[in-house]
Amino acid sequence: MSIIITLSLIIWIYLILFRGNFWLCNQYLENLSLENQPQVTVIIPARNEAESISICVESLFNQNYQGIFNIILVDDQSQDKTAEIAEKIAVKKGKENQLIIIKGENLPAGWSGKLWAMSQGVAWAKKHLKNDYFLFTDGDIKHSANNLNQLLAKAEKNNLDLVSLMVKLRCESFWEKLLIPAFIFFFQKLYPFSLVNNPHEKIAAAAGGCILIRESALTRIGGIESLKEALIDDCTLASLVKKTLPINHGIWLGLSDTTTSLRSYNSLTPIWDMVARTAFTQLNYSLWLLIGTILGMFITYFVPFFTLFFGLFTGNLLIILLSIITLFLMTLSYFPTVKFYQLPFFYSFILPIIALLYSFMTIDSAVRYWQGKGGKWKGRVYQLGVKN
Repeated sequence: MSIIITLSLIIWIYLILFRGNFWLCNQYLENLSLENQPQVTVIIPARNEAESISICVESLFNQNYQGIFNIILVDDQSQDKTAEIAEKIAVKKGKENQLIIIKGENLPAGWSGKLWAMSQGVAWAKKHLKNDYFLFTDGDIKHSANNLNQLLAKAEKNNLDLVSLMVKLRCESFWEKLLIPAFIFFFQKLYPFSLVNNPHEKIAAAAGGCILIRESALTRIGGIESLKEALIDDCTLASLVKKTLPINHGIWLGLSDTTTSLRSYNSLTPIWDMVARTAFTQLNYSLWLLIGTILGMFITYFVPFFTLFFGLFTGNLLIILLSIITLFLMTLSYFPTVKFYQLPFFYSFILPIIALLYSFMTIDSAVRYWQGKGGKWKGRVYQLGVKN
């Protein structure tokens, strides 16, 4: 028993000291000045976003950016009034000429829906507009007024080909408070932002809700078509860009507490489906990686509790001490994320319970794949790992 708790302790020492300080939540956009005004095309792949599209589009029209930027909304065969609502906002703001609405074509084989919509937007923009940068954003994102300025200033000042924000997710319902901060924590553990932002490290990632990319970088990797089958399209895009970076260029990924997601998760099901849709994809559909992941989760998150009770029951002071130290490190590492989401301190103590739920979601992701159910998203079902 002392061996397994020692192993858990070593894991947490490694995570805290040698995993890019992922747990500190300290990667943010600086307030940089923007000396020039590149021309930007904002592309919104929107499917059934009637509840949020008005806020998203209006927040883009409210940008304090002084340069030229246009908004292309690709209506991906929505069954609601997404396009009509966006158009009304443009009329209300007197910016009808700044919003281009494209009716999405039927989804061809071999494409995911979002990427197909993005591809259509890029194709239209390249044909009709000058594009120094593209800003890809979801239809449920509310952008702070200075967001575009800050993204561009970061890219221009630091020679970045891609700048992405992990927008602040909604955290109001019981299930959101329980699971959303941990989602961010696990994402940062998997893709430590400081390592992503280091051009000498191979690790790459982006957050699909808000990605600014140079037009030259998108062209260099072969356009959106180069990642057309990717279900984890944001990280695939970042990986392709980072692999082909010119000398002295880089990519950057960070957090935002002012640009936010409007998508609500009022029950366990939508969060479960969000994770299960791609979790097994992250593991390359490997049974052995799945087994290793679940075993790793057990040793990392659950063992300290089991060994603490075992130590108390048997009176083994060494096991008690090692368990307490390990639990302290676990709580310490999660606290910055809990604080970022302005939750009570006690949420820092329940990471093992949350990890258990995420473990079940990962197993369910594998079961769905083996059953041929694929990943369901916005009314479409994608056969994971199989070209369609």
